[in-house]
Amino acid sequence: MARCWQSILNIIMLMGNIIFRGAAMPKVKDPLLAKKGERELEWARSNMPVLAQIRRRFGRQKPFKGLTIAVALHLEKKTGVLLETLAAGGAKVWAASCNPLTTDDSVAAALARRMEVFAWSGQSQQEYYSCLNSVLDSKPDIVIDDGGDLISLLHTSRRELLPKIRGGCEETTTGVRRLRAMERAGRLAFPVFAVNDAYSKFLLDNQIGTAQSTLDAVCRATNSLIAGKTVVVAGYGWCGRGIACRMKGMGANVIVVEVAAALGAHESGMHRALCALYEGYRVMSMRQAAREGDIFITATGGKNVIDAQHFKLMKSGALLCNAGHFNVEINEPALRKMSKSVRQVKENIACYTLKDGRRLYLLSEGRLVNLARPSGQGHPIEIMDGSFAIQALCCERLAKPKCRLAAGVLQVPREIDEEVALLLLKSRGIRLEKPTQQQMEYAASFEEGT
Repeated sequence: MARCWQSILNIIMLMGNIIFRGAAMPKVKDPLLAKKGERELEWARSNMPVLAQIRRRFGRQKPFKGLTIAVALHLEKKTGVLLETLAAGGAKVWAASCNPLTTDDSVAAALARRMEVFAWSGQSQQEYYSCLNSVLDSKPDIVIDDGGDLISLLHTSRRELLPKIRGGCEETTTGVRRLRAMERAGRLAFPVFAVNDAYSKFLLDNQIGTAQSTLDAVCRATNSLIAGKTVVVAGYGWCGRGIACRMKGMGANVIVVEVAAALGAHESGMHRALCALYEGYRVMSMRQAAREGDIFITATGGKNVIDAQHFKLMKSGALLCNAGHFNVEINEPALRKMSKSVRQVKENIACYTLKDGRRLYLLSEGRLVNLARPSGQGHPIEIMDGSFAIQALCCERLAKPKCRLAAGVLQVPREIDEEVALLLLKSRGIRLEKPTQQQMEYAASFEEGT
């Protein structure tokens, strides 16, 4: 009976959305979760002072009045505060998730009360792309993407929308790589700010945020001790560097595997491997590391970084997880083919029993472990306050009536990057000393060649 009444209430709430808003029907898992979602949003708001300051200014100036912003981001509480900030600036916001597993259903339900939301956790691939297309049905002026799927759709099956697009923002490393490939091929039709490449984002989100959220997710999912374990970190970019540092701090013996080919730049891979070596880590190939690892974490942006040849060498009980954007870094189809059975042992952990009896455990289907619900909670709130502040200010730049930017991947303007860094410092009560006149003259003398 209770289930029947819940179904009736769900239908009433959804019908209310159609009748009173006159807009497309949002698709969320359960509108009755909205009250819990409001509490999550309230907690995030109270710990995001930089976005709060921007939101107050947006509320006065309405930089997005008359504009529609389509969003594909991990839909959870910090993202919700960004969407509220854009809406406060006058934008009509349509939002979907950029990953089938990372939506917080309570936050999605809360946001659906005041904007168009198409997201729920545990989507199929078909449902995922259907939601992205629903967001694009808004005929947006500005897009915000994480991983490049939304922008890719605009350039393939939704090309009729391109003339209206002023520009976009891309949140993550993988997405920026995809966009640069499109740019090189002459296929990127509008300007996109590479938010991921802002120096503040590298330092905070990629390095510090990924490190803590990955560690947190592994511990939540497994309740395993990190100290004394051998942790293999694949990739030593900003994300991998942060993960290795946090695992070392927890008492793990850390091995770094740098996969140069996955980076798309041979020299870069060699330099990163040297960096890891000189920072005190053991550096080796995945084939060597496969025999030693207790926990494997991929963060390369590449494909099949952990493959069949490596599964054959791993010890029974090894944990496998991915902190890169797409679920291709760990070759799950190959692992499944090698297994005589696959079963879900607990939420977010699948046990693959190999034909020789060894057991390997894959977390979160090989998707982003630090964001896959329920064990993944995403980056810390204070970290995303900075990253989403960059997003908001870049969108404001795109919304300016006289803003005419050439199509292509654009760097975040230095003034925006530095403004966010300054606001973050001020939010923690930190004031930097200004250089003295003598110091400025001394620095200027080098620039003038004197």
